[in-house]
Parts: sequence; structure tokens; C-alpha cells
Amino acid sequence: MKNYIIHDPWHIIEDQFRAEHNEFSESIFSIGNGRMGQRANFEEAYSGKTMQGSYLAGVYYPDKTRVGWWKNGYPEYFAKVINAVQWIGLDVQIDGTVLDLAKCEITSFERRLDMKGGVLYRTFKAKMPNGTEVEVTAKRMYHLFQSDTTSLQYTLRVLNSDANVSIRSYLNGDVLNRDSNYDEGFWVPIVEDIQDDLVLVTETKKTQFRVEARLQNVFYVGGAVLSSDRKRKEQFYVGEELHTHLKAGESVRVEKYVAMVTSLNHPLDKLTEAAKTSLKKIASKSYSELMQLQTDAWAHIWQESDIQIEGDVAAQQAIRFNIFQLNQTYTGEDVRLNIGPKGFTGEKYGGVTYWDTEAYCLPFYLATQEPRIARNLLLYRYQHLEKAIENAGKLGFSDGAALYPMVTINGEECHNEWEITFEEIHRNGAIAFAIYNYVRYTDDREYLLAHGLEILIGISRFWAQRVNWSEQKQQYVMLGVTGPNEYENNVNNNWYTNKIAVWCLHYTLEIIQQEQTHHEDRLYELLSRLDFKAKEGAQWQHIIDNMYLPEDSDRGVFLQQDGFLDKELIPVAELPAEVRPLNQHWSWDRILRSCYIKQADVLQGIYFFEDEFDTDTIRRNYDFYEPLTVHESSLSPCVHAIIAAKLGKEEKAYEFYLRTARLDLDDYNNDTEDGLHITSMAGTWLAIVEGFAGMRVRDGQLHFQTFIPKNWQSYAFHVQYRGTKLYINVSQDDFEVKNLSDTEISIIFNGEQLLIEPEWKS
Repeated sequence: MKNYIIHDPWHIIEDQFRAEHNEFSESIFSIGNGRMGQRANFEEAYSGKTMQGSYLAGVYYPDKTRVGWWKNGYPEYFAKVINAVQWIGLDVQIDGTVLDLAKCEITSFERRLDMKGGVLYRTFKAKMPNGTEVEVTAKRMYHLFQSDTTSLQYTLRVLNSDANVSIRSYLNGDVLNRDSNYDEGFWVPIVEDIQDDLVLVTETKKTQFRVEARLQNVFYVGGAVLSSDRKRKEQFYVGEELHTHLKAGESVRVEKYVAMVTSLNHPLDKLTEAAKTSLKKIASKSYSELMQLQTDAWAHIWQESDIQIEGDVAAQQAIRFNIFQLNQTYTGEDVRLNIGPKGFTGEKYGGVTYWDTEAYCLPFYLATQEPRIARNLLLYRYQHLEKAIENAGKLGFSDGAALYPMVTINGEECHNEWEITFEEIHRNGAIAFAIYNYVRYTDDREYLLAHGLEILIGISRFWAQRVNWSEQKQQYVMLGVTGPNEYENNVNNNWYTNKIAVWCLHYTLEIIQQEQTHHEDRLYELLSRLDFKAKEGAQWQHIIDNMYLPEDSDRGVFLQQDGFLDKELIPVAELPAEVRPLNQHWSWDRILRSCYIKQADVLQGIYFFEDEFDTDTIRRNYDFYEPLTVHESSLSPCVHAIIAAKLGKEEKAYEFYLRTARLDLDDYNNDTEDGLHITSMAGTWLAIVEGFAGMRVRDGQLHFQTFIPKNWQSYAFHVQYRGTKLYINVSQDDFEVKNLSDTEISIIFNGEQLLIEPEWKS
């Protein structure tokens, strides 16, 4: 763990430079705007430990799959969001010596992320090798109000002596990914132009995404605007430089205004026009005006999604950090985009879509944004339905069976580990559950007939073909799967996978039955198009009635899979600290033979379907599995926090909340330098709203069952539900519920039915 991030309710702050942890800090201080984003790399040159990262949503490269032994069904490539144009770059020289913090004596340093305003700040003082002392102040934004633009302001002051200073501001398209196979470059140069604006046009190999980056620089010395001395261009590179002589105490400032537009969003013949238009919108404003626009845009987001905690600064900072990163990763403005596990903060996982979105992120957007945002997440999957059917076909399934990929950017599977690609099929269930979650929350029945039911039928057809009848058990079984616990591979009858398969079949049949009553003609048209017959539904019902779900009647628990009790059940608490995390110390063979659980597995199913189980059943399963769980997935602590809260295990719920909330800020798993755990950040929100506040939807009503951690004075949040906006405030001895909409709403709060009138009426 690391603990040098200073606790502050609205800022992420490091107050000195730690070269050995720079890549960790680059992840923590990342910024973006849903369309693009970047790690917190330095503007000036840095020869120390760093991982460059500038990413454009939806622009990817199909990096060739590299495996030792090819298996039928493997994807041909691993799609990855790739490192794009380095737009922040500045070459700074003081009396001919490059400013490089790896080669200077740093006398003060602060990096600060203002989450309220969406601005990254950096200040430092450094002594150059020749003795000249300089002070730098830098500001950087990815604009929410104009999402294809960015800007920065960089001010350098010489402190103790006169100096000749040169600053070259540039765009560099000759960039690589650290994780590229065979060290392959992904871009080809198209245009370098310095006639007016600095223009760099590049294009991806294979996928042929074209990107136009357009830059305007403004140089200031002593408050006066100066023209640059010269411009230069090379392959993949355009730059503009200023040379000036500064007396001690004087400063030079450069402001960079950048537009980056892609052929993903504009026709090729309109790309330049789009870039010029966007650049003009921001370059015509002062930097202070841009900062105000950014603050206003973030104020709107915070008004809807902020969680306020009184009495615990570490918890307050953490929840805001997670909410901030979620909102700058995904804004919902483009139905073709989704949420990568690392967002715009690193290369790991390729920046592509996993089941995390449906299982963890959707509830956050449902409650904090207008329904269109969550609907777009589901429409992303609808757009990929035909690809899901193709993916299933590659594995031998037929007749419209759909298997959504474990990893994708365009609907095709691009994950190349067999135990994941072929076996971690529970991902299909998470997508079906997200449809259910969305509909029960929004009551958007139109979505079901237009999109959702077609997905459900494809998923159900997959489950019906994936099971087989066991003569020995006289039940249906599911063989050769990997559950959410990836520390188990190729198991038989993973309880969660079997459970969610049965639930999918049942929910699909339930929706068909409901729509026969409400929209018979439209339903008939859909079922005819899909060639769905009554006998298919009868087969599904037979599976529902006869599915094998492993359990241990003596302990009263569901078994994670067949044979789980053959393992040595040694609690995690008895493991030596020096072997944690297991995946960094044990062989994979040893992990697979152990009883240790990477993340919620059986408990994931109990979280989804808790209304099917009584409290004693939930408690027995929690008490059995939690002591065996190492929480080495970022997605694990939040589920345990929610279940612990339900069971009244308040201290444990708070412990898990703090772990999931500060997972990255404190680097719990020693892997934050690879990028932040964006999708698990939604779990932080879930831990408070579904855990501490106990929010549920049952029978068309919102329910709350609240508790508050002992060291908190209060916590408060907003939720949107079917057109109503509520403000919930829970303190140690009271609670407050406000209706911020125009219509009254009935809710169940701590077991009591409340009719909440609009605030203006009360």
C-alpha cells in the first residue's frame, strides 16, 4: 500500500516528487472527458520512470493474438485502445540544457487534481545542473463542454539568475504502446502542416481510423503576447518554438489549445472542417474563461452524482475520486462507446468492454443520470447482438444462440485465454440482468420490445444449448466453466453460472408472457422474425425445473462448484502476509488447487438475487465464503460490503467500503501504476447507496434500509427514479428525504411507508 496522497475533500494532492512511484501518480492524476483522456505525464521531457498514455475513445487497433498453442475458436486479435497523439509536449531548455526533473534537484513539488473543477495542476521548483533555479506552474484540462478539445497553460519563471529560455510546443504522433506485440507501431503519418495552425494527421494501420490534431499556441513574456521564432515539421511531428531572454524573476508562459477529431465521428472530407471549428471555439476564449466553462460543466455533474460525507475526510475524498473518474470516463453521449476497466488511465485490459459495465456500472448511471445514459449502455450491446450470435457460432452453437464476448470493442471476442474466452460464460447472464435492472428501475417497457427481448432470447438460446442432461443426476448440468472466481478454471456446475442461466431462461419466458398481454401484435412479429416456437419455451421450462444447483445441506450453503469441499479450507487470515497478493507470489497451479476466492462468486449470485433467499441463508453463505476470499479482484470488496451491510455487519461493511473506495488512492493491490480500476469505482458508489443506505427496487417502489458508520456524522446523496429526483441525508440520529421534482412519490424508508411531496409544496 501507499499512503502519500494527502486527504482532502475535493482535491487529490501529492506534495513531493517520488520518482520511484511516478507511474502510480500518473494513473491517479489522470484526466479525461468521455471522448478522450490521458495519464498525468509531464509536459516537459522526463527521462525517468514513466508510461506515456493519451487515448481516444473508440479508436483501436487489432493487435495480433500471440499465444503458444492455438485453439479453435481463439480470436485472431486483441483489440486495444491505443496510445494516440502526444499533444501536451513541450521541449524546454534553460541556457541550452533540457529541463528534465530526472536530472534536476527538485526543491519543491506538488501535483493536484481539482475534482470540483476538473483541472490538473502541477507546480515545482528545481535547480538545473548549471545552478539556475526555475519555478513551473502548469494547468491542464480535457474539456467537458467541448469534448473533442483540450488545453493547457504552462508558466516558467527563472528565480536566481538571468537565463536564455527556449520553449518548443509540439504534437508528436510517433507513439507506441508498452504492451504492443512485437513492439509494433500502430500509426502511419498522413499530413504534417505548419502553414497556419500546427496540424498533424495520422491513421491507424488495419482499422484505418484517421485522427486530425490541430494546435494553436499563444506565447507570453511579461504579460505581452509574442510571436514564435520558427515552426518545424518532421514525419509524425509538428512544433513551434519561442526563444527569449529572461531576467531573474521574469516568466514565460505558453498556452496550448488543441482539437482532436477522428473519422469515427466525422467523414474524412469533413475532418479538417470539424477540427478547425472546434479549435476556434476554444482558442477564441481566454484560459480563465475556459476554466470557468469547465467548472460549470462539472458543477452540473456534481449536482446529480455527488455523495457528501461529514466526519471522514479519507472516505469523502475517496468517493468523490471514484465518482469523478467514472464521469470523465463515460458521459453517455455516444452509443458506440462503453466503459473500459482502465478508462483513459492505462493500457492494461486494452481499454475494452467487460461484463463489469452491466454488473457494476449500470446502477450508478441509472441513479445519477437521465435514463438515456444507461439505455445507451444497453444499446451498445444490442448493436453487437449479431456479433454475439457469430461468436456463439464459432464455438459450435446455432439457431440464434448468442454468446457475448468477454472482451470486446466492436462486438467480436478478442480475449485469448481459453479459460476465459470459452468458459467464463456467466458474462452473458450479467447482460441479461442489466436489462432486468434497467427495466425495473425505469419502467421503460418500450425498450424491452424494441431491443431487450431480442437480446434475452439470444442469450437464453445459448444457455439452453450449453447445458446437458446428466443421466446420473437426472438433472441438467453445466460442465467446463469458469465462474467469477478466476482462481478456479474448468470446473463443473459453478453455482453462480448455473443459477444465472436458470434465471435468464425464467426472466425471458416471463417477459414473453407479459408482452402477450400488453403488446400481442408486436410480440408476435418479433417472435416470428426470430422463429421462436412454443416448444422452445417448453424446453426452457424443463431446464428451469430440473437444473442442478450444487449445495451442502449440512452447512446450509450453496457450493461454488462440484468438488469445492475437497479443498483444504484454510481461512485467508491464516495466510502469511508475505504471500499476498497470491497472484504475485504463488504459481497458477497452486492457486487453482487452493480454496482461495479471487472475488465474489456464490456471493455475486446472492447479491443479484437476494430477494430469493432468507436472511439466514445469506448469512450462512457469507460466513462460509468471505473468510476464504482474498479480494484480489477490484470488483470484490463492494459486493461484500453490500451483503455485510444487509446482515448488520456494520464494521465489516465499512472496512470493505474503505477498501474499495481507496483501492487506487492507497494502491491496495500494488497494481495502480498500470491504470485505475474504473469499473470497480462504481462499486464504491454501490457500497454506500445499496450498502449503507440499503437502496433497492421492489414492486415498483424504492426501498431504503439505512445505517451509518460510527465515525461518520452524516452522508447524503441524490438519486433519480422514474422521473423523480430525491435527496437523501442520513445522520447518526435522524434522516432527511427531499423530493426535488414536481410530483409526489411513495417510498419505503427503514420499513415505513412515506409519501414524499415535492419540496416546494412542503
